[in-house]
Amino acid sequence: QPLDSSKDMFNWTATIHGPQGTPFQDGIFHLAIRFPTDFPFKPPRIRFTTRVYHPNISSQGDICLDILQDKWSPALTIRTVLLSICSLLTDPNPEHGLENEILQIYRTNKKKYEENAREWTKKYATEDQEKVSQLDDTFPTDESK
Repeated sequence: QPLDSSKDMFNWTATIHGPQGTPFQDGIFHLAIRFPTDFPFKPPRIRFTTRVYHPNISSQGDICLDILQDKWSPALTIRTVLLSICSLLTDPNPEHGLENEILQIYRTNKKKYEENAREWTKKYATEDQEKVSQLDDTFPTDESK
């Protein structure tokens, strides 16, 4: 949904519920979405504002997902993109990561990865922690990024 529909249709927020059967189950994850002026020809910039323990999500909330980069298509909808992000939570991409330490744990000790992800979900993505765990400065003011 737009942050404030009367002012800016280029900045939205979204909420994803952690997929059942994953370490993110019962988590509530918030995302910020910024649409470029040439959308849908360029992908939106999406980042988590809730902290997530995941090899493909940076500590700043950036998401390593091909459809948000070189595999973007103007035919994709925001619904499809959000479903792809949910799928990424369920099945991390072991080939590419934004957090190398988490990626290494995921590759070598999946049980430890799941324990850590579950712990972070309880700490940062529950209703009680929603306000506390928000990342500051959702988007830098530098538009060149």
